[in-house]
This record gives sequence, C-alpha cells and structure tokens, in this order.
Amino acid sequence: MKGKLTSKEYSYTVVYEPVGKGGYQVTVPLLPGLVTYGRSFEEAKEMALDAIRCYLEALRKNKEEIPTEISFVQERVTVFLV
Repeated sequence: MKGKLTSKEYSYTVVYEPVGKGGYQVTVPLLPGLVTYGRSFEEAKEMALDAIRCYLEALRKNKEEIPTEISFVQERVTVFLV
C-alpha cells in the first residue's frame, strides 16, 4: 500500500489588479508565471485559489520544492515628478 497523503496549508500574497473594461488580473509574486483573471472580485478570488492549487500540485508531481512565503514589510510609497 502506498503512503498516505498528508495535507499541508500554504499561504501566499495575491495581487488583484483591476483591468480595462472590468474584472481583475491576479498574480502571486512568489509563484512565477501564475496569472489568472476573474470578471468580478469574487470570481478572481476563486480563480486564484484554483490556480495556486494547480501550480502547487504540479510542483509536487515534479518533485520540485514548494515555496513558502516569509514575513515581509509592505509599504505604499508616493513619488512626485516635476
């Protein structure tokens, strides 16, 4: 009998960017190449969860390391150009 699969929780920062005629483009900075889209914010959140799950499953299948997010400081800055 094969070993039991154990579940582990992963948390990531997700960026939701409003796009032109509505909807949101979604990226996850720690997961390169992961980009998805939702027509509403709720749909974008659902798409993000699904995309992250698929991304991590692919890493696990290929025996690649699953990145874990470390604590960081996030700040919004304003720059004025003259």
